[in-house]
Amino acid sequence: MKLSIVVPVFNEEKSLVELRQRIAQVASSHGYSFELLLIDDGSSDGSWRIIEQLSQQHLEVRGIRFRRNFGKASALAAGFERSKGQFVITMDADLQDDPSEIPRLLGELDHGFDVVSGWKRSRFDPWHKVIPSRIFNAWISRLTGVKLHDHNCGLKAYRREVLGEIQLYGEMHRFIPVLAASRGFRVGEMVVQHHQRKHGVSKYGIERFVKGFLDLITVYFLTGYGSRPQHLLGSLGLASLALGSLGLFLLSGGWVMTRVVDGWPLLHLHQKASFYFCILAVLLGIQLVSLGFLAELITALMRPSRSPYSVANDTGHRLQAASCQEDAEEHS
Repeated sequence: MKLSIVVPVFNEEKSLVELRQRIAQVASSHGYSFELLLIDDGSSDGSWRIIEQLSQQHLEVRGIRFRRNFGKASALAAGFERSKGQFVITMDADLQDDPSEIPRLLGELDHGFDVVSGWKRSRFDPWHKVIPSRIFNAWISRLTGVKLHDHNCGLKAYRREVLGEIQLYGEMHRFIPVLAASRGFRVGEMVVQHHQRKHGVSKYGIERFVKGFLDLITVYFLTGYGSRPQHLLGSLGLASLALGSLGLFLLSGGWVMTRVVDGWPLLHLHQKASFYFCILAVLLGIQLVSLGFLAELITALMRPSRSPYSVANDTGHRLQAASCQEDAEEHS
């Protein structure tokens, strides 16, 4: 199977039939064999009833229903685990993502990219969502080094091997390109059409940006220091320890000078706020370094089964095959 299309669904009963029709038209016109996985993320409307009808009427449609709302990342993870296509497309179910962009996304994958993210340059969303989203995307690009204009666009394309090395949980779905780039995959971007919402209401509020900022900090730590936490915690700890120690040294030198040099006013350290700040910096530094050691120990004990590297190609099987052939010729 060439193509798997994974669509998280949450209260989108009015758009599902049209969405399947438009995807089927694109697949038919381009000769794609495909499957459509609709993941009902705890909808409270008739979305699951529509999904069941579609799966009975069309062999390429498969429905998955969660017992409650687990979030978009979990819905995508469930779809990824059950998908069988060589390439995987994700899109939202509200018809704002255009299925006619699928051939262009696949074309970008053919150009050597492993992940292609859509960029909704012209958006039909209110300004109070567009402006914070642009600021947030700029933060992600600057902090992670993955330069995308729209990290949160639901319309994306992946090679199969990418999904085997990405672990999704919480709200990490918006950071899939960042997680893929940290494993060495090539990430690209292309401009896609964005349509006005026909049915339903937006599922995102202001809490989305708060959670996104916290997840950004988590992703930055995991991708940069997940296997070496002491490099971050220890560096901060040593900097704080050095700053506090330098301050205490200078204050101690001043205190000594006031005792040995005539005419200098006496310096009482307990009356100086800087004295307590320096002590706090020393203690904080010691705690950060100690915390780094504990993090390293936990990382070593709980190291995941996933390898710390990502292999693109391996020609070792040719040597094994040649060796087996030589052995066979010797026995014969």
